[in-house]
Amino acid sequence: MTWLARTLDNLKTAWREIADSDDPKLFGPELDEKAEVDLTTRMQECIDGKGGEVSARVRAARLGEIYLHLDSDGRRRFLEIMATRFGHDRALIDKAVADYQAADEKDRLPAITALDAALEPPSIQLLTQFNALPQGVKFLVDMRDDLLRHRKESKELMALDATMEKLLSSWFDIGFLEMQRITWNSPASLLEKLVEYEAVHEIRSWKDLRNRLDSDRRLFAFFHPRMPTEPLIFVEVALVNGIAGSIQGLLDEDAPALDPSAADTAIFYSISNTQSGLRGVSFGNFLIKQVAETLSKELPNLKNFSTLSPIPGFRVWLKEAASDDGQDLLSQDDRKRFRKIGLTVPDLLADNSLLTNPDNEVVVRPFLKRVCALYFLKIKKNGLPIDPVARFHLSNGAQIERLNWMGDTSGKGLRQSCGLMVNYLYKLSDIEKNHERFAQNGHITASSAVKGLL
Repeated sequence: MTWLARTLDNLKTAWREIADSDDPKLFGPELDEKAEVDLTTRMQECIDGKGGEVSARVRAARLGEIYLHLDSDGRRRFLEIMATRFGHDRALIDKAVADYQAADEKDRLPAITALDAALEPPSIQLLTQFNALPQGVKFLVDMRDDLLRHRKESKELMALDATMEKLLSSWFDIGFLEMQRITWNSPASLLEKLVEYEAVHEIRSWKDLRNRLDSDRRLFAFFHPRMPTEPLIFVEVALVNGIAGSIQGLLDEDAPALDPSAADTAIFYSISNTQSGLRGVSFGNFLIKQVAETLSKELPNLKNFSTLSPIPGFRVWLKEAASDDGQDLLSQDDRKRFRKIGLTVPDLLADNSLLTNPDNEVVVRPFLKRVCALYFLKIKKNGLPIDPVARFHLSNGAQIERLNWMGDTSGKGLRQSCGLMVNYLYKLSDIEKNHERFAQNGHITASSAVKGLL
């Protein structure tokens, strides 16, 4: 049994004890018409809230247990019922707006209060009752993960998703999270989750995992108090000398461990969000600053804090930008060099061997680094960089420090970014200033070396 199956089984058991009933076995795994009517009635009873707190917990546990027993289609229908039958009441909102507009000064505050209440859909009462149950926050995070797969199917589901995102955003912030260091001696269940959740650089074996937990490595996890066994974020750090430019070199299992007290640089090489149900929910800024300050106290010899990061959107953008012949992306010198070896940009993007061929490097390297600098500094959507990793680090107060040629030669690295990687530098004295400038007007702080590539 996997850890995920164990978690689900434990949740079912805990809620069954609260519900004190085998009632959910009457349902599913699919929902027929009779079951949908019964389910709607149960949701309404939860919202009506008759009886005391114990009764409310029993009703919520029974409803949650029903959800857990449903298959994928049954859960989708459960969410549709919640979204359509217990979404916003437009007539109530229209009346509240009209009352507010008609209110004189002394009645304005009650009218605002009534409008606030009208804008809160009944479904939010269901969601907050689930939150009160054991492991209820984890249940809601997983429910939203289910919802995200269907949210675009109707405007009602999109509205429910907005409600859930707003609710979860109020519960999750870096100020509420607890940071813990993970070591080889941490519980096996936690190490198993690390292997499962690692989203940036796959952990290939237990030897690979042990290497990432060696004496010259640090690995931190962030937890929410209501999800004490479920990490939300893993941050992996390498303690090295100088700013690293190759992930293959950094993850070499056979490389000797460096004495941490001799290292001058902390490289953040993997940051993995583990809960897909929290997509779009910000944990707040300065997450890396918190890790950096912890490392500074432990190892005062550290002078530099940098990432070695992927550029996940670069190759897709470049392929679209070069959809014709790519000539607009080439400088005059580029055109001469490309013609000399009989190469075009579409050819280059169609065959990875042309990227990695050392005979082509003198032509390909300056071109790709220049257009990658363009991608970071000039290509924006809604005033912000289009690259999601760039948005994360720049909003956390970093600057774009360096582009690394063939920083990731894995298949994934070539597919995502033509092998390029980027260092984001965190200067502790500049983090808040950089964050404010980015938050206010989307200003991108970059080194002169990166700007010079343009």
